[in-house]
Amino acid sequence: MAKISVLGSGSWGMALALLLHNNGHEVLLWSARPEDARKLREKRENSSRLPGVVLPDAIEILTDLERALRDADAAVLAVASPYIRSTAHKMAPFVREGQKIVNVAKGIEEKTLKTLSEVIEEEIPQGDVTVLSGPSHAEEVGKGIPTTCVVSAHTRETAEYLQGIFMSPVFRVYTTPDILGVELGGALKNVIALAAGTADGLGYGDNTKAALITRGITEIARLGKKMGAQMETFYGLSGIGDLIVTCASVHSRNRKAGYLIGQGKTMEQAMDEVQMVVEGVYSARAARELSEKYEVEMPIITEVNKVLFEKKPAAEAVMDLMLRDKKVETPMLPWE
Repeated sequence: MAKISVLGSGSWGMALALLLHNNGHEVLLWSARPEDARKLREKRENSSRLPGVVLPDAIEILTDLERALRDADAAVLAVASPYIRSTAHKMAPFVREGQKIVNVAKGIEEKTLKTLSEVIEEEIPQGDVTVLSGPSHAEEVGKGIPTTCVVSAHTRETAEYLQGIFMSPVFRVYTTPDILGVELGGALKNVIALAAGTADGLGYGDNTKAALITRGITEIARLGKKMGAQMETFYGLSGIGDLIVTCASVHSRNRKAGYLIGQGKTMEQAMDEVQMVVEGVYSARAARELSEKYEVEMPIITEVNKVLFEKKPAAEAVMDLMLRDKKVETPMLPWE
C-alpha cells in the first residue's frame, strides 16, 4: 500500500482519488478552496461536476498543502493547466528530494511555450516529475468504466512503480519513456477537439469529424517530431486515442465549447456556459506559436485560432481548410 496525495478536488482529482483508494492505497485529497473542501467533507460528492461518484470517508480531504505532501509516496497534480505553475510553486517547499509527482493536467504554458512537466520541474527541481495521460474522462473513471492510459517518466523504474499503483481491473496502464510526446498529444488534441465541436455546432457530420481527427493527429505528430518527440507516441493512447475520445465524447468540455462556438456564440460566451476550464482555448495560442517557432504547417490549429481570437466565422474557417492548395497525403511514399 502506498500513500498518495491527490492535489486538486475537481472531477479528475476526485475520480483518481477514488480509483487509488479502490486500489488499496491511503489517499489524501487536497483542495485549494476551503469552501469546496468543506462541501466535500460534508456531502462526499460534487453533484454538479461528478454526480453519482461518492468519496468514502477513508479519503481525507485537506486544505493544508504541507500536510498533504508529508510522507506521500507520490503526489498526483490534478489542477487545471492554467494553475499548474502557481500550485507547483506552493508545493516546492514541501517536496522532498526524489518525491514522485504525477502530472495529469493537459496543456502548454502560453507565455513560455513549456510543457507542464517542464513548468513543474522548473518550480520543483528536486521532484521526480512524471505524466499520466490518455483517453480518460473523469465521468467514466469515477464510475469504474474500463479505461486505458499511459504513464511516462524519466526512468523505467519510476514508470513501472506508478504503473503498479494505478493499475486495476478497470484501469489499465502502459508505460513509455516519451514524456514530450505524451504531453504534446494531450495538450494539442484539445485544440483539435474545439474544431470538431465547432463542426458539430455547424451541423456537419461524421465525415467532417473523421477528417478533423485524421488530419489533426497528422498536424500534432508533425510538430511533435520536429520538437524531438517520437512519432509512435502520437499513434498511441496519449495521441490518437485521446484525440478520438475528446472529439467525440459528450463529456468533453473542449468539444462542448466548440459546439457552442459553431452555433454562433463567442469564445467567452462558450467558456461561461461550459463552467469549467476549457484547456484547448489556453493551448490554442501556444500551439500556433509553436508551429511558427518550429516552422511546421498546422492549418487546423491556425483556423481555430482565427475563430477564437480574430472572430472569424466558423463556417468560413472550414471552407478555407477545404479550399487549401492540393496536397499529397503521404509525401514520404514513392510513386512507382
